[in-house]
Amino acid sequence: QVQLVESGGDLVHAGGSLRLSCAVSDFTLNYYAIGWFRQAPGKEREGISCISSSDDSTLYTDSVKGRFTISRDYAKKTVYLQMNSLKPEDSAVYYCAADRLSGPCAIYEYAFFGQGTQVTVSS
Repeated sequence: QVQLVESGGDLVHAGGSLRLSCAVSDFTLNYYAIGWFRQAPGKEREGISCISSSDDSTLYTDSVKGRFTISRDYAKKTVYLQMNSLKPEDSAVYYCAADRLSGPCAIYEYAFFGQGTQVTVSS
């Protein structure tokens, strides 16, 4: 069973930084692409980044490219989302997600999601 547990959400001022963490199992880390998604109030959930299960290649949407970085630590069984230069429009519930996908990752509606962590960016 795929289990994902997010943490690290907080209230931060615009321009600040946060690092979100997603704890996963060994099996998930080695065989599943991991993605970060977010959902703001009244909006649909959107995928913003992913990391491949095989070669650590990454992908970002234009809205976060250059500001957010996804990474993976096998020893800690954790996937991170480093978020810099945060903007009020980044406020949302952030979810990590997993899907069985080999090769380069892609951003689409993954099969498994965590419970989410709240990020609020004040202006």
